[in-house]
Amino acid sequence: MVDRTLVSLLNEAGVEINGDNPWDIRVHDERFGSRVMRELNLGLGESYMDGWWDCERLDELFHRLLTSGIEKKIRGSPRYLLRLLPAVLFNLQSRARSRLIAKRHYDLGNDLFLSFLGATVQYSCAYFEGTDDLDEAQRNKLRMICEKLGLCAGEHLLDIGCGFGGLARFAAAEYGCEVTAVNISREQMRHARDICAGLPVRVLDQDYRAIEGRFDKIASVGMFEHVGRRNYRTFMRVAHRCLSPGGVFLLHTIGGNVTCFNCDPWIAKHIFPVGMLPSAALVGKAAEGLFVIEDWHNIGPHYDKTLMAWNRNFQAAWPGFAERYGERFRRMWEYYLLSCAGAFRARRIQAWQVVMTKDGVGRPQPACRPAFAGRDEPVRWN
Repeated sequence: MVDRTLVSLLNEAGVEINGDNPWDIRVHDERFGSRVMRELNLGLGESYMDGWWDCERLDELFHRLLTSGIEKKIRGSPRYLLRLLPAVLFNLQSRARSRLIAKRHYDLGNDLFLSFLGATVQYSCAYFEGTDDLDEAQRNKLRMICEKLGLCAGEHLLDIGCGFGGLARFAAAEYGCEVTAVNISREQMRHARDICAGLPVRVLDQDYRAIEGRFDKIASVGMFEHVGRRNYRTFMRVAHRCLSPGGVFLLHTIGGNVTCFNCDPWIAKHIFPVGMLPSAALVGKAAEGLFVIEDWHNIGPHYDKTLMAWNRNFQAAWPGFAERYGERFRRMWEYYLLSCAGAFRARRIQAWQVVMTKDGVGRPQPACRPAFAGRDEPVRWN
């Protein structure tokens, strides 16, 4: 029998145990309830990985759970609070620990990521304005970043993080820029160097804190989530030091609605070790006195669609990976993609593009929301 308290909390969210709705939980192991009440978020995710329960629409389950306020009712639990202590007491994203995320996540294998990210190999939020196609939406995002930066031929772009090299390749090929891209993931760098061969792109194995030089424009896409609150100011100082006085800096990051010390315990253990989502307050504080915030664009609803597209691709490609990774990995990855889609749908997390210029130089405001080409009719965004 499932714990009565858990049943009551789920019912408040419109979720039933063994109900008929696609977002209801079908329990296969009677230990499910006690494990969830004992281990909370971690127990919910790990019991799914172990096959103790199923749900036809995980994305809708999490949408309902997160909009019901259930999370606030368990945040006071001593077990929940104890999980935050390491992030409160220590700098989990120190330089000595910085490569942990690369080894545990990004270096799983390029063929896995290539199987679901699409042709642009963008592991960040797409922009589905005027399209339902993932590849076109990712090209929209890349062009939007370049236009917000005001990239011009001959300029030198610094790409902090760089992922699989898609932005570096796009900026060099489409805008005629020279690009210096830094990363610490061996597999991502290998792919970035391959796709940027023959273009004026350097891909460096380098921690962001070690970057030297001066650049006309700077972009960082999907990397700030791994910096950590103790290092946000350091990150901004590096960007400030490296940006030319008349330059533009674009920060693209997932963010949280409230300031916190750590990620969800299940995400931190199984997907992004030492990850941490910044709040708007922390981003603003880190940039204070260094940058003028010219524009703050929330494209979070587009991440819901991005994650759903990734999951469809992942499921279609899975037969080719089943023997290598196993069923528990499939359930873990499915849970990751769909729970995050539900969180974006519930508006609990956001995706921000923040455009900044150097404070104190009097630079005219850049055109932060220009039309961008690539269609018969230019697209404008609000």
